[in-house]
Amino acid sequence: MYKRVRLKDTVEVPPEHLADVTNSRVRKLLQDKLEGRMDEDVGSVVSVVEVLDIGDGAVLPSRPGVYYEAEFDAITFDPDMQEVVDGNVVEVVEFGAFVGIGPVDGLLHVSQISDEYLAYDGENQQLASTESNRTLGVEDAVRVRVVTKSIDERNPRDSKIGLTAKQPGLGKHGWLEDEAAKRDEATAEGS
Repeated sequence: MYKRVRLKDTVEVPPEHLADVTNSRVRKLLQDKLEGRMDEDVGSVVSVVEVLDIGDGAVLPSRPGVYYEAEFDAITFDPDMQEVVDGNVVEVVEFGAFVGIGPVDGLLHVSQISDEYLAYDGENQQLASTESNRTLGVEDAVRVRVVTKSIDERNPRDSKIGLTAKQPGLGKHGWLEDEAAKRDEATAEGS
């Protein structure tokens, strides 16, 4: 879920920019420092939007820059547990599919895609069912639920988000459309 949050952080202004300690300069330094970073409390920082306050600078021994504490607003992405999200498959591997949800990827394990057995087709970068001829491949749009979340602040690439599509209303968009059409057909025949 995307959120606008108010944060505080310290930023180092290098000596060559000390004559220009403005909101826009501090915003640029905060963007360079924080955007793309993961934080357990707020999630992934997508964008530093606006600097609201810059505190007094502090000089540290043997450091060339001046450190300022800034209060600012940022846009973050932090998927909530059990949240239903739409995303696109970005990679298919033997054990499942990685789904891009916002600025992060989650793992849709092969056991959480369907009740049918899905075989890995490496040549076509997809998971395929022999029972129903359904496939899931790169760039397919899916609706999934967040079921696990483990954020690693020190190494964001090691953060893990687990997804499921094994509940009603979840799965590949094409599959959901097919199921809706079948329900509509059955309803029309029953009338």
